[in-house]
Amino acid sequence: MDSPVIDGVLNQHLIDPEICIRCNTCEEACPVGAITHDSRNYVVDPVKCQRCLACIPPCPTGAIDNWRQVLRVRAYSLAEQFGWDVLPAEVPLDAQQADGSVAVAPPPAAQPAVQLEPGETVFNGAEFSATLPPWSAAHAYTNLYGPKNPTRATVAGNFRVTEVGRDYDTHHIVLDFGSMPFPVLEGQSIGIVPPGTDEQGRPHYARQYSIASPRNGERPGYNNLSLTVKRVLEDYQGRPVRGVASNYLCDLKVGDSVQVIGPFGSSFLMPNHPRSHIVMICTGTGSAPMRAMTEWRRRLRASGKFAGGKLMLFFGARTKEELPYFGPLQNLPKDFIDIHLAFSRTSGAPKRYVQDLMRERAADLGELLGNADTHVYVCGLKAMEEGVVLALRDVAQQAGLRWETLRSALRDEGRLHLETY
Repeated sequence: MDSPVIDGVLNQHLIDPEICIRCNTCEEACPVGAITHDSRNYVVDPVKCQRCLACIPPCPTGAIDNWRQVLRVRAYSLAEQFGWDVLPAEVPLDAQQADGSVAVAPPPAAQPAVQLEPGETVFNGAEFSATLPPWSAAHAYTNLYGPKNPTRATVAGNFRVTEVGRDYDTHHIVLDFGSMPFPVLEGQSIGIVPPGTDEQGRPHYARQYSIASPRNGERPGYNNLSLTVKRVLEDYQGRPVRGVASNYLCDLKVGDSVQVIGPFGSSFLMPNHPRSHIVMICTGTGSAPMRAMTEWRRRLRASGKFAGGKLMLFFGARTKEELPYFGPLQNLPKDFIDIHLAFSRTSGAPKRYVQDLMRERAADLGELLGNADTHVYVCGLKAMEEGVVLALRDVAQQAGLRWETLRSALRDEGRLHLETY
């Protein structure tokens, strides 16, 4: 925004809690740590925000693109923003001068978001991930249905895709939209609105899930799609917690009705160019968009409408039993897709992660990275980002490629996409 502060007036950057789907792309993209969140809302710290707009392009809903003119001394505080269910109305500046209750003043002096020692750096995946789709990607429709006008889908199937009796209870859920238009592409996501209210008595907000089926449906020719959902029973610290949306989805029965918003995503899209190569790197339910891309390529190949492009998959899980779609993966032709599985908790075996396998396959992966038709997709837990990017760097350098030039080309040409959570 032009001239964010004039004579004590601040054009304050805010996030609309009604539209936000809590996907974390804005917080990940912010280079100064100005965006944060609690259990419900994502907010922008007026003290840290430098109006660089790095968070705007990645947002799939436009919730991030909101501004209010306020007196700088009366900028909306983080505490106020955390308590919002809707954005506040515009308040004229003269009313703000007359009414001291408009907002609570933030601390006057801005501090750097992160204090670094000399030479110390913090990894920021947004510096590497493209915000543009591949040049040959199909046109994506987005935001057809929002929180104020959700549509409904009927559950057509709910299947467990990890071994019964194991900790990771992961389901493949098929949703049918009937005659309601809901066009999607591989790499897009939707929002599911769980029924009921939270502990404050407010309706649950939507949770985002990547689509696991190709553009012509889980069942070809039908207006349906599929999701890959892991039942959440503990948080990242291992503390018991029952995920609201994941448990709701995993417990759905055929015939149940579900509120849906979206679709979302206009950059994490697969190329349509028939000679394009796709490298897929994922963990757990991050396999959903990779399954969608693989299945679309498989259907094209079966119909005789595709030739040339290579597929390479690096897929990580704790154990073989906890890896979604393990059985179907074994049935894919070896000349169709090059699959490498990494297991970090196999009894009696050393821990192996996707980045380890990437380095082991450096010769083949490096050859692909040197090809301008290669596209790389990363999806899974945020903790994997740095290790994967470092592995890409090492593989590129081993192949004699200049990493700084390659990373810029991958990002600027829409050929490297990181989608983590």
